[in-house]
Amino acid sequence: MKTRVGLWIDHRKAHTMGVTDKGEETGVITSNVETQFRRSGDLTSKGPYEPQAHRPPDDTRQRTFTGHLNIFYDKVIAFIRDAESILIFGPGEAKGELKKRLERLNLGRRIVGVETAGRMTIRQIATKVRGHFPQFARP
Repeated sequence: MKTRVGLWIDHRKAHTMGVTDKGEETGVITSNVETQFRRSGDLTSKGPYEPQAHRPPDDTRQRTFTGHLNIFYDKVIAFIRDAESILIFGPGEAKGELKKRLERLNLGRRIVGVETAGRMTIRQIATKVRGHFPQFARP
């Protein structure tokens, strides 16, 4: 059975829609990535020049962020690995980062498009994917 996948992605989550001649399947994959570091403890500043002791060094935060993204992208790739055609769209850098990973895994030839798209509802995502793969759209 040939599957086409539409994928709206940012660094926080991926909305997936698989389309076949038998029907459609949607899903959500979350990343658990925090793009901004959150302080533990109280949220108010102790004074105008609060010491930076509450935050880990920038390189530690970046490594943590990258580690979470790697796990997230691995989950997304596991979901779309068997797709014949893949449409990737979304608002930020995640779509390009995923494309590069797919190319490194020799799955790049399956990508039929990478498009910039802002925030979308599930219904808007489904409409876009159906429009891109009209031969499998519902009657």
